Amino acid sequence: MASEADLRARLQRASQEHLLRFCAELAPEPRAALLAQLEALEPEALRQHCQRAAAACARPPGPPPDLAARLQPLPLERVGSASEGDPQTRRLWEEEGFHQIALNKVAVLLLAGGQGTRLGVTYPKGMYQVGLPSQKTLYQLQAERIRRVEQLAGERYGTRCTVPWYIMTSEFTLEPTAKFFKEHDFFHLDPNNVIMFEQRMLPAVSFDGRAILERKDKVAMAPDGNGGLYSALEDHQILEDMERRGVEFVHVYCVDNILVRLADPLFIGFCVLRGADCGAKVVEKAYPEEPVGVVCQVDGVPQVVEYSEISPEVAQLRAPGGGLLYNAGNICNHFFTRDFLRTVTRELEPLLQPHVAVKKVPCVDEHGNPVKPLQPNGIKMEKFVFDVLPFAKNFMAFQVLREEEFSPLKNADSADRDNPSTSRRALLAQHCRWALRAGARFLDVHGAQLPEQLSLPGSAEPPAICEISPLVSYAGEGLEKYLRGREFRPPLILDEAMARELRP
Repeated sequence: MASEADLRARLQRASQEHLLRFCAELAPEPRAALLAQLEALEPEALRQHCQRAAAACARPPGPPPDLAARLQPLPLERVGSASEGDPQTRRLWEEEGFHQIALNKVAVLLLAGGQGTRLGVTYPKGMYQVGLPSQKTLYQLQAERIRRVEQLAGERYGTRCTVPWYIMTSEFTLEPTAKFFKEHDFFHLDPNNVIMFEQRMLPAVSFDGRAILERKDKVAMAPDGNGGLYSALEDHQILEDMERRGVEFVHVYCVDNILVRLADPLFIGFCVLRGADCGAKVVEKAYPEEPVGVVCQVDGVPQVVEYSEISPEVAQLRAPGGGLLYNAGNICNHFFTRDFLRTVTRELEPLLQPHVAVKKVPCVDEHGNPVKPLQPNGIKMEKFVFDVLPFAKNFMAFQVLREEEFSPLKNADSADRDNPSTSRRALLAQHCRWALRAGARFLDVHGAQLPEQLSLPGSAEPPAICEISPLVSYAGEGLEKYLRGREFRPPLILDEAMARELRP
């Protein structure tokens, strides 16, 4: 370990020597921990990071003045649909996806570096239960979807196949996530096929360009955003692991979407058959001001433009058919070829521009007393996974139905949207639709048939509580043999055991 004098000299070169101001007061163990943390910070990189953060934060907010003239919606030939167009074409896409899964060429990669702070919990979001009858967590739902899609592909092609699950964690989430998976026996997946790795951390920075001390003995650090994926892939040789396994196509998604379809054969097949090196699922924006990024083109190049960068006038623009001109909402759900990821990690990652997030960062005051700020006091610099879209040689977007594939869990129930209640309702409403389409009938307590409501407003409870295990159905398929012509008094919890009982 470098001496304190050496570290002080390095920090002076980075204009960050204040990080040692309480060092003399520390006991040997916390002092050693602080020095070890500081030794890992390369002086020139630290100096540039702090300067960039302060400069970026000082820029005026809002859309760049010339952005509106440079924007274009995606050309129609670059957009596919999960629900519109020729059904036979969609069947071909799905079959191709299953074929690639059966050949062991598909992996899924979960972005799980964030904590559940906005949810009001201190543990990783994937461990959260939204209140389903089964009490399953997000991690369990996702694991069971992997098992089911492996089973479906294997049955079609008469083979055993594996969809490896790569999970990018952070300093905050790696240990509890690994422990949770071990406690739950990896949800009956082979532990060798669940690969966890950690993204980098970056110092939080004050508005005047100084790295923030969280405690006297610790620099405040934050994950480098989900776009930290690309440096983490290189740091942990994840692409080499994929190559050894024969993986060629990677489905990347965010942990908090309760409806996410892992290794979705339809999406995978669409991208493969269209020759895409990079793809993104999108949903139609619910309203012009919806706070989601828009997948579009800037200067003819595919890009995600953040909602804060689009003026209200541009957001309101209408296409000839009457819908929003910029309606492709980004949902952090991507397809990449392994070759494209290799090019990004080896050549393009340094070109990605970090984004500014202004946050309330716990810190110490000038006397070393702990402070929990009531107002934002610091800058966290993040890269986003979608920052690589402009580098794609053949980018494709795939529009899916929001009610079938997107219900994010961002906030506690005190918020009016994207909370545990909205996530739970979205999943139960979807399963109720699946059951009704499969021919099930639901009865009330008096034996009268409940109305068959296949379409519900987002805030409405489904007519009947129905939860279908992902191990029974991945996307609504195969339910007729269990449900057609049968009557149920809710709740209906269709798990593997009940499916065996109902099978003709």
